[in-house]
Amino acid sequence: MAQTRFSKLLMTLCAALALGLSACATDQAESRRSAGEFASDAALTAKVKTAIASDVGAPTAANINVQSYRGEVQLSGFVASAEQASRALAAANGVDGVRMIRNDVRVK
Repeated sequence: MAQTRFSKLLMTLCAALALGLSACATDQAESRRSAGEFASDAALTAKVKTAIASDVGAPTAANINVQSYRGEVQLSGFVASAEQASRALAAANGVDGVRMIRNDVRVK
């Protein structure tokens, strides 16, 4: 009888472990990018940086970091005025391929 309880406990633990591992595998697969997605993200980042530099100027654009992931763009950094922050956001919004922007640009 003790061996039966042990067997049931062991099977339950194995099932829980398998379920947990399968959930982790799904999360990792969804967060990985293919080479094509990585290249698309890099191209989008370059387009957004260029648009911002063209609008607010290279010195200001150098203080704004741009990261892209599957069409979602994050802007971060510091600028001298609220106008520069607004113009950088507007320039990023005007780039084809930008689906969403997280704006973390702050005025010094």
